[in-house]
Amino acid sequence: MKKTLILVRHAAAEDQKLMVRDFERELVGKGKTDSSAMGRWLVGKGISPDYFVSSPAARAYQTAVIMGDQLHFQASEIVKVDVLYDGGPRGYLSAVNALPESSNVVALFGHNPDITYFGEYLSGKDLDSMSKCSLVIIDFENQDWAEVSAKTGRFILYQTPKELRDLN
Repeated sequence: MKKTLILVRHAAAEDQKLMVRDFERELVGKGKTDSSAMGRWLVGKGISPDYFVSSPAARAYQTAVIMGDQLHFQASEIVKVDVLYDGGPRGYLSAVNALPESSNVVALFGHNPDITYFGEYLSGKDLDSMSKCSLVIIDFENQDWAEVSAKTGRFILYQTPKELRDLN
């Protein structure tokens, strides 16, 4: 059975120079708009995650909630995983390896540079640096989530909000 992982970098958030803790930085208008557009894009492509996992940081979780709204995924069902905030690529791997086997299409929301490194680690594809609210889709053939590791995934695509805007 095929498993699909959608890695999503959080959307545009408040400036770090403001008097707000990094963990509490919230999405700005552009981030909310991009999150909604990317969710609609997934719907248009017929891609419907059955499980959402997110960093507990405000900007990542808000990106998940807004994208999930477009996909009719309830915010109360989004699982927050602490290691997706400053846990490094190993934290991301532990989160993926612990995913429920009953889920076949998972959306994971996190932060740069870790999410970019993790996508490269899984697929062997050079992603440079994922832009805000961009997503990478990686497929895994005949693997359980617990078996996912370095270069076991097949890169499917990289999509950015800018590419969607440029189409219109």
